[in-house]
Amino acid sequence: MTSLDQTRTTAAKPIIVNPSHLHDPTPNGYSTAVITPAAGRLAFISGQGGQDQTGALSPDFAKQVGQAYANLAAVLDALGARLDQVVKLTVYVVGHDMSKLGVLTENVTRMFGDTLPAQTLVPVPKLAIDPMLFEVEAVVLLD
Repeated sequence: MTSLDQTRTTAAKPIIVNPSHLHDPTPNGYSTAVITPAAGRLAFISGQGGQDQTGALSPDFAKQVGQAYANLAAVLDALGARLDQVVKLTVYVVGHDMSKLGVLTENVTRMFGDTLPAQTLVPVPKLAIDPMLFEVEAVVLLD
């Protein structure tokens, strides 16, 4: 079996598109669209929740979000991928309201800075595990 480090080539750069005639989405922590190069390989990262290494979930929404993004960063690291290679996020929020949007925006902008991926937020009544309040999945351009 070949490791990812042995097969990885120089990563292709996605192109972020935020049309000037549309509302600027960047203050909300996402980009309107991201174009991947034709030759790029994509990785699809399963939803990462806010569980720590023991599987425990904090009852606090903000702590779950922070842990979920830390878990996503760990998966990216395992893939040998950089943050600027993430092209799409889908986030699932239990009981979404505007107070939670601030927590989400703070976390995604802290993690991704100016290279904000395209993103969709899906309010849901519950997730796979009852105390889970947040989950994030990603599409990543590997090369």
